[in-house]
Amino acid sequence: MQTKKLREMLNQPGIIRAPGAFDAWSARLVQMAGFPAVYMTGYGVSASVLGAPDIGLMSMTEVAIQAKNMASAINVPLIADGDTGYGGVLNVIRTVQEYERSGVAAIQLEDQVIPKRCGHMEGKELVSKKEMVSKVKAAVQARVSEDFIIIARTDARATNGFDDALERALAYSEAGADIIFFEAPQSVDEMKKVAASINKPLLANMVEAGKTPFLTATELEQMGYKLVIYPASTLYAATKSMQDLLQCLKDTDSTKDYVDRMVGFNDFYEMVGVEKARSLEKSFL
Repeated sequence: MQTKKLREMLNQPGIIRAPGAFDAWSARLVQMAGFPAVYMTGYGVSASVLGAPDIGLMSMTEVAIQAKNMASAINVPLIADGDTGYGGVLNVIRTVQEYERSGVAAIQLEDQVIPKRCGHMEGKELVSKKEMVSKVKAAVQARVSEDFIIIARTDARATNGFDDALERALAYSEAGADIIFFEAPQSVDEMKKVAASINKPLLANMVEAGKTPFLTATELEQMGYKLVIYPASTLYAATKSMQDLLQCLKDTDSTKDYVDRMVGFNDFYEMVGVEKARSLEKSFL
């Protein structure tokens, strides 16, 4: 079970690096690159599935289907964005149950109101600390396996200031969250204060050109963080590559000048597992 595998990783030395993925193939590529876990980004899923920003437009069912597809494509733990839990405490209970049944190893829940916004966007609004504590408690009770990880995220730094955000993070930890996600600290000093104050595994969110200082995994580990995610990196890289390819085709009337920057047909054939699938098929014929 991937839930047990992630729980074991949390109890072992070393920081866990989890690059972001937005569909089954990008999740597979993260695994193929040798990373021990994959982070399903709601930001990327919204862009991939709807072609729309991460502002709470996707339903829980839509996101859970994407999570199931991604979890089925890999054999490393999938850490999945669960937004606000898609409603009140009863919605949180159903969301946790759906995610766990989908093969997800950890769910991230945040303290924004519905509709939510990406953590590094402006204009966020929060539910009360009391309401989020209730959601965390509901999530903990809803899981079937105790190995299933509950990640509690607070977005209060941007709206209420550092002290309130830290107070919320401590309350969510006390409510039973397994990992605390203090979103968008604005300096290394703030990151160190969070690490010194919370006695739970901490998640660091590394967003290129975001509000948080962009540090290496080694630096984060030395500071006291246990898990680091890179939610948008693969999405941005894939977008830039496709833009460049399409511009090449538009300008030159061919893709031949871009071939050296593509994966070859035979290489992709092997990567996606065609021969393995054919071999399995033949074993039954």
